[in-house]
Parts: sequence; structure tokens; C-alpha cells
Amino acid sequence: MTSQRTRSRMVARLRQQGIMDEHVLDVIDAIPRHVFIDEALAHRAYEDTALPIGFNQTISQPYIVARMTEALFAAGPLTKVLEIGTGSGYQTAVLAQLADKIYSVERIQGLLDKAKERLRMLGNKNTQFKYDDGNIGWPDRGPYDGIIVTASPRHVPRELLNQLAPEGRLIVPVGDEQQQLKLITNHDGEFETEVLEDVKFVPLLGGKA
Repeated sequence: MTSQRTRSRMVARLRQQGIMDEHVLDVIDAIPRHVFIDEALAHRAYEDTALPIGFNQTISQPYIVARMTEALFAAGPLTKVLEIGTGSGYQTAVLAQLADKIYSVERIQGLLDKAKERLRMLGNKNTQFKYDDGNIGWPDRGPYDGIIVTASPRHVPRELLNQLAPEGRLIVPVGDEQQQLKLITNHDGEFETEVLEDVKFVPLLGGKA
């Protein structure tokens, strides 16, 4: 259940679900998702479902990872990407194959430690991590060509908009019970918002844990 064949079947399913960016699909095909999940659930790693990773957090379903990544890179290559919510490290691993530099912020120390170890094991060298409140981003490393948020705030944090470079793209699920995945583009300080689809994420909490 953790073989390359199983992973390739997952990628074929993503194509059927409408993911068209072959570069994104190739990266997902190459990354062993089961590495980012506790051993007891590894046999479910390539199902199209979110799975628990501890600390009341989840690893997003493969479709959502692919959808957010495809939307983030739809306008072309990105040099610097900020990820809010390292989580298991799986989305981080995908981003690290597509952008030059990844800055990833996680508020739960236990998750961050595991994710860093997994990424190190896979040979990741272009990601910096920060243990902090994701709502405030990582301002002294910005501005960013792309920002991806892997938990849902009720409203888009102003601090994240302020860290978006001109023509930068922000992918974020927004809402409480009813959530929408939004793409926000910075046109010289004017923020254009496009709603992509309805989603369900854990809430973006403040502070550190």
C-alpha cells in the first residue's frame, strides 16, 4: 500500500479530478506521502482523504494539496514561498520541489520537529522553519511571491497580505463552519480575490502550542 504503483494510481485519480499541471502531478508522484503519516495509518496514505497527524491536526487530502499547489503556481514560477502551517511537512515537501526557497511557520512544536526530521530524511535543503504564530507570518523574510495557508482563519490576516510581493499570490481557506478556498492576488496594493471552491480545514489558531 506504500508502493510507487499505489502512488501513481493516486496521481491518475488527481487527473480525473481536474488537476492539469503536469509538473505538480510529477512532484506528487515522486513524494512518498506515507512517510508523513504515522505508521499505523500508512496503509491509508494514498486514499483521497484527510488523515489525523496528532495535536488535533490533519494532513490534507491529496486533491486539496494538488489543487492549492496548482493554483499557487498557475501564473508561473515562484522564487520565495511562505507556508503557514507546516503540519506533517507533506505540503512543504511538494512546495520545495517547485519553488527556490520555502519559509514554513508552525505553531505546534511537536509537529514542527517531526516535519523537519521527515524533510531532512528526504534530502530537503531549501526550506527554513519557524516555530511561531502563523497569523503574523514571517515578515523579516518577505515579501513573498506566494503564500499558502493550510488552516482556515475567519478572516484573511492583514499581516499576510502585507507580506505579499507585487503580483504575489495568496492561497487561503477562509471561514468558520462554511469555508471557501480563495486565491488573492496583489495588484500594486489592490487585492483581487477569486473563490476557488468550498473546503473544510482545521481552524487557524493564534499563539504557540
